[in-house]
Amino acid sequence: MTRSKAVIIPSVLLTLGAITAATPAFATPAVAGQNAPASGRNPESVVAAIERSAHPLNSTDPEGSTRDLDALGRMVGGADVVGLGEATHGSQDFFRMKHRLFRHLVEKKGFRTFSLELAWSSGVRVNEYVLYGKGELKDIAREEFQGAYRIWNNQDYIDLIEWMRDYNRGHPKDPVRFMGNDMGYAGPESYERVTDYVARAHPRLLERVTELYRGLAPTTDAGTYSDAYLKLPLAERAERSERTRKAYELLRDQRPARGDRQAHLWAVQHARAIHQMAAGYSLDITDEAEVTKMMRMRDEVMAENVAWWRKHTGDRILLSAHNTHVSYDSFDERYPKTQGAFLHDALGKDYVSIGFTFHQGSFKAFGADDNVMRTYRVGAAQPGSNEDTLDKVRQEDYVLDLRTAPNSARAWLAQPRVTYNIGAGWPDPMTYKIGLGKAHDILIHLNEVEATEYLGTP
Repeated sequence: MTRSKAVIIPSVLLTLGAITAATPAFATPAVAGQNAPASGRNPESVVAAIERSAHPLNSTDPEGSTRDLDALGRMVGGADVVGLGEATHGSQDFFRMKHRLFRHLVEKKGFRTFSLELAWSSGVRVNEYVLYGKGELKDIAREEFQGAYRIWNNQDYIDLIEWMRDYNRGHPKDPVRFMGNDMGYAGPESYERVTDYVARAHPRLLERVTELYRGLAPTTDAGTYSDAYLKLPLAERAERSERTRKAYELLRDQRPARGDRQAHLWAVQHARAIHQMAAGYSLDITDEAEVTKMMRMRDEVMAENVAWWRKHTGDRILLSAHNTHVSYDSFDERYPKTQGAFLHDALGKDYVSIGFTFHQGSFKAFGADDNVMRTYRVGAAQPGSNEDTLDKVRQEDYVLDLRTAPNSARAWLAQPRVTYNIGAGWPDPMTYKIGLGKAHDILIHLNEVEATEYLGTP
């Protein structure tokens, strides 16, 4: 996307900060001659150095042995939150690898939460299914994975969530959990959870909270609601944000009754999530500076919600998002700070970032002009790109610790080069350049990827 188009992103995509649909982060336009290897550095020596450090992957299939992930487990070390990216939002190999790695981390490293860039309220519904079998997963996915989030309504994520439910049937006293960390939507259940808690614990405040939330809870499907919200006048969106802020702060400032601390914490978080959405949507999406502010706010919100979950559940978390969000570094002023950078600030060494690259393959994405979901394919990475060199390594699919690779490889990986960085929208006329060693701690490279099986409407 060119700079002039940044202020006219279709609202269905902007709902998620475009869910990196049209403006992937840590990216700058390619400049002639900048694809070349760094001066004095032989690409063959870089390949040889990477080969010495790369750990081969046997499969992306989540079933079967995960012993080949032991090396990756050692790279993760004692981190409590692992950000695991993806180089497209619609390739099954990334999703299956996330399932596979989460299973490994659950079974071998004690991880217990899978966190997705999905609305907080939607994550709560999925979590109730994972924990208690509440509802039908196909109905939850159809109702919650809408708008820009509808990319998640694919067979690979359904398989992961079903695995989590099956795991909990066998481990009822030590369950895994699912959380959504994003701000793009606040479902009607969130309002009900807050008002129900207030009615029980602070009945004298019920009338006030009910009035503050009057007319705000969705009465349509999630996609329609989010799209319509951004068409409201700015003044009305600002007034809504002020009301949700007051409700959140009113509840936050109450002293929980004895034995009621957990219920209070969760009610406050639900109110906070409602306000996060309203605050984000109060910004002017026709103003480029405001769009940038929204992008920064979104990544900060996602990081805050993950940190909150870690603190109040004690879980170790696998955080799933686009490479854009889990990275440390941003090379695009439209994304002034990433979720990974916020998490590093909050957690230090307890946060680890893993990025994905691929050489060629297919993916599902929204049509940039018509918002219709289709399968697209890109060919072999261009000469001089990151993937062109990474794919010359003798290991076809592999894991590489970018922190401990040989000096020649680390110097090469630090330099920005053209890299596939495909969001939820396609085609994207922008060419993106990424210094992988500055963006992530660990890299998973796949030779070829295939599109996921999308289960929603086009």
